[in-house]
Amino acid sequence: MDEAESLVRDAATRIFQDLGDPQTLNNAADDAWRAPLWSALEEAGLTTAWVSDELGGAGAGIGSGFAVLRVAGEFAVPLPLAETLLAGWLLEQGGIVMPGGAMTVAPTRRADKISLVDGKLSGTVRAVSFATKVDHIAVLADDHVALVSAADCLCRDGLNLAGEPLNSVDLSGVTPLQIATLQNGVDAKALNMMGAAARAMQMAGALQTVLEIAVQYAEERVAFGRPIGKFQAVQQNLARLGEEAAAAIAIANSTAHSIETLESWADDGVYLDVASAKIRVGEAAGQGSAIGHQTFGAIGFTKEHILHRFVQRLWSWRDDFDNEAVWAAELGRRVAAKGGEGLWHGLTAA
Repeated sequence: MDEAESLVRDAATRIFQDLGDPQTLNNAADDAWRAPLWSALEEAGLTTAWVSDELGGAGAGIGSGFAVLRVAGEFAVPLPLAETLLAGWLLEQGGIVMPGGAMTVAPTRRADKISLVDGKLSGTVRAVSFATKVDHIAVLADDHVALVSAADCLCRDGLNLAGEPLNSVDLSGVTPLQIATLQNGVDAKALNMMGAAARAMQMAGALQTVLEIAVQYAEERVAFGRPIGKFQAVQQNLARLGEEAAAAIAIANSTAHSIETLESWADDGVYLDVASAKIRVGEAAGQGSAIGHQTFGAIGFTKEHILHRFVQRLWSWRDDFDNEAVWAAELGRRVAAKGGEGLWHGLTAA
């Protein structure tokens, strides 16, 4: 992490500590905290890190945006921050100026397609996060990017496991506010990869916090006259949780670096990194969540405790931009098609 990324990470951490502490939000009687937190993130330029100055963004760069996402994961932020970053990145690929405010992006599943015919959109997409809570949607349609008013779309109500909006969006007949041809080789696969890498980074950050609160609890909770962290079985579980968190952070960081330095979205090495990250971090999320709940026992399932905030988002983020099963199947097909030599080249290409 370079100096600029470190400064961005520190700024994000301070904002969430002041305005987005998980336990404070967990105990909040209403959603009055949302507006001040989002306003602070916008003013700091953290919501537009992946958009250049010329297009209304902060121009912080890919690495800084991923640094923000890791902090967002560490605080289990219940806001469309990642979605707005991704939407801004997609609009950037067409040279469209950021409209401001919260946004989301579509499609999020590789099987969903949106078409553009005679200036109007056609198609329905599933699992669009926060579609009912944002002002605009950045849509990839064929080889174009379109800026769409969320109010013009038919958004069906739905929730993910964390209780956040996860909507089916019907774009049929919608006229975009702006349309532009995609640049830099960006296509539906690139969007899917970028979204998967973003979710992997968020999950890595969340796992780090699950580890920290589990270790702290094990040091404080006394049973049979001593802290439960002194029992060998608990120590072994926490060591496994540490391994899962470390593996998730390592591969998420590696993937972020690969995307930051990529020359082409068609690079097999970049695809291998993203697929491996979504698969490995997804598996870590499953294992880490289970160990976290084993450590806390029944208390971790209650609404009063923050563990469930992280675990429920980990479970939800695993499915976004396709789950690890979908990525593993596609990766397997690619490896089989290219054979051993192709796999070796992908693993060793620098």
